Amino acid sequence: MTTLSDFEADTLDGRRVALSAYAGQVVLIVNVASACGFTPQYTGLQALWTRYRDRGFAVLGFPCNQFGGQEPGGADEIREFCDTRFRVDFPMFDKVDVNGPAAAPLWQWLRGERRGLLGTSAIKWNFTKFLVGRDGRVLDRFGPARKPGQLETAIEAALKAVPG
Repeated sequence: MTTLSDFEADTLDGRRVALSAYAGQVVLIVNVASACGFTPQYTGLQALWTRYRDRGFAVLGFPCNQFGGQEPGGADEIREFCDTRFRVDFPMFDKVDVNGPAAAPLWQWLRGERRGLLGTSAIKWNFTKFLVGRDGRVLDRFGPARKPGQLETAIEAALKAVPG
């Protein structure tokens, strides 16, 4: 059975990270963008990270430029934007494709584990969120319109669940 621990990803500063580093944690994985109507969700994502990280929770941000070209910058520009505009200090990864033939393996897996609206697997827009449990399996998928603060009940339940 595939879990989050089976994947690797590159950080914004170019380091390859085994996502097994998050084993045993509850993880919220989000495709993000700097020039999107949902970009203010960075504030809510940072608030979740700050509130729950000491309880074994992580937010992982994956910039994506596949929706309206809303993440055109490179790694340095993305990092500077996140630092100066939203004071983001949760882990940020290198820009990825989340759909199509060049989609990152992690995102192919996420899409296959939890389908979206009307049963489609494709990511429809920036700030789609996947909640992964302590066992590394996908628990839920939330569309871009779901604000981070609206996920607290699901996060709390995942944090209290005993891995099975």
